[in-house]
Amino acid sequence: MFKRLTVIFSALLIAYFSPVIAAPDGGALYDQHCSVCHGGNGEGGVGVPLGLPDFINNISNEYLFKTIRHGRPGRIMPTLDYLSDAQVNAITDFVRSFGNGKIPEENTSVIDGDIKQGKQLYAQYCAQCHGADGRGGKGTGVTFSRKRNLPIIAPALNNSGFLASATDYMIRDTIKFGREGTPMSSQLVIGLSENDIDDLVSYIRSFENMLNKESIATDDSAVLAVDSPYNLEETIENLKQSIADQNFTLIRIEPLDTGFVKAGEENKKQMILHFCNFGFLFNALSIDPRIGMFLPCRITVVEDKGQVKVMAINPLRLSKLFNNDELDNACKEMHDIYKTLLEDATL
Repeated sequence: MFKRLTVIFSALLIAYFSPVIAAPDGGALYDQHCSVCHGGNGEGGVGVPLGLPDFINNISNEYLFKTIRHGRPGRIMPTLDYLSDAQVNAITDFVRSFGNGKIPEENTSVIDGDIKQGKQLYAQYCAQCHGADGRGGKGTGVTFSRKRNLPIIAPALNNSGFLASATDYMIRDTIKFGREGTPMSSQLVIGLSENDIDDLVSYIRSFENMLNKESIATDDSAVLAVDSPYNLEETIENLKQSIADQNFTLIRIEPLDTGFVKAGEENKKQMILHFCNFGFLFNALSIDPRIGMFLPCRITVVEDKGQVKVMAINPLRLSKLFNNDELDNACKEMHDIYKTLLEDATL
């Protein structure tokens, strides 16, 4: 009896003196990981507006959790797989606060429609917005100069993250009732039958069997760098000629530390060239305005102990960070241009 009381007393002491682990702060986590794209109050931006009543009041917590966990590969939304389940749940609870408190239950039943018929209906009613291949609307939902007139671009349906998060019945209800406040209207209203909608759901679900798993081969290095056999001045002159040959406009050449040290104290052995092709810049910004953080193009030339090195940021590395398949080709083009410039200037 005494031994049993000792065990109980010891357990109570441990419980009493053990530090209390605070629950994750969903609002703080949302501000850190989500608000930059979805807005502080869910109003949207580069990301979809989570606070739209017809969205937040009609999706399950499971859908939110899986979306945060899986992301949308190739579609801006990253995979937040480094967060714990408790942290994801905290974000889910915070996002739920944008709604009216209603938490819909998730129906995981499978809808068995006619895939062949669904494909025909998709081409007629869905492809215009979601794309013939189901990969969604173009761009990010905003431009580099202003927001688009519509608060959301059509999401990608042929996407592993979406298909892993959405149930058949969620897809069916979205098609059936639409999303007020977005271009997505009720397909019942426009004349589709319940059976037609089931066929559409089955066709969309069939995308899981034909997801494009190819990706542009990437060089993971953060920086492209080559040694130059020429001195600093000769290397810069070679770069100026190569920039012009590639149909780019040289904007300016300045010491790398300009603005970080007093005027006149800059290190003239570390120079940076700013240049741009304005047509390319406009096209890239129209795809994803975030690329503006790394434009115009820049190449750095550094002389250290008599050796000259030419360096540029690796756009293929940026392509991974952006998580935007549409931008991959632009980043690949930038990568090839940088490689050509570096090679031409140091031959």
